[in-house]
Amino acid sequence: MPANRFNGFTNYGVGIGLRVPHYRHILETRPAADWFEIISENYMIDGGRPLAILDSILEHYKVVQHGVSLYLGSTDGLNQDHLRRLKALIKRTGTPWVSDHLCWGSVDGRYSHDLLPLPYTWEAVEICVANIKCAQDFLEVPLIVENVSSYAEFSDSVMTEWEFLSEIVERADCGILIDVNNVYVSSRNHEFDPSLYVDSVPTERVAQIHIAGHSNYDNYILDTHDHPVVNDVWRLYSRVIDRVGPTATLLEWDDRIPSFDEVMTEALKSRSFLEQATCCEAAS
Repeated sequence: MPANRFNGFTNYGVGIGLRVPHYRHILETRPAADWFEIISENYMIDGGRPLAILDSILEHYKVVQHGVSLYLGSTDGLNQDHLRRLKALIKRTGTPWVSDHLCWGSVDGRYSHDLLPLPYTWEAVEICVANIKCAQDFLEVPLIVENVSSYAEFSDSVMTEWEFLSEIVERADCGILIDVNNVYVSSRNHEFDPSLYVDSVPTERVAQIHIAGHSNYDNYILDTHDHPVVNDVWRLYSRVIDRVGPTATLLEWDDRIPSFDEVMTEALKSRSFLEQATCCEAAS
């Protein structure tokens, strides 16, 4: 499934997040990189250095936008000013798809600036579907939704997280950004089988994959994006690639960020899985 309508029929390979500590290295040395992912909200501004840096990056690299505050599960509906600014940035970057999280984070115009988990109920399905359709119609590029890591569950939930995700993407007709590390983190925190999760996701809708590191604590693990990817997550990633085929993969590293070369070396570990999947597709 290397290219589908949910990622603009592209085959982007391996990318990393565009982060401030790497700006100078990237602009001065132009290292090899298939693509960069940006946090949309960092560039939804009228001018200044961030946009100047972004424009310089766009001269040499492909960029994909990833958002953190559409809040597709919020009952208030979508923030129209946010959508307008997001669409303006989409026109600037030419991103073939845009992603954000399946979560909520605002009430009555007050924003938590966090990715809060949803109850897996039919009412929440209806809200998410309506918001995703609204966003896709306005943005005019494919919108793919990402599973979040979670640390609490709702007693009102009537389905599993993977059933919730599948129901929403089918009814909203959108794609999936499957965050393999988030699946693993939530599986450990809520004691479910991560293999069952990734085996249940509709493969034809997977447009992008996230991988990342996490931190272990006494009673839970936390999605910290400040470590290399652990072996258990690589094994889960391999299982996903076996199911969906070679799919655009992005390493997230957002805290205690090491050198560009160290981040890229970690990201490129995924390439062997993608190349093997490509060979299998060619042989079939």
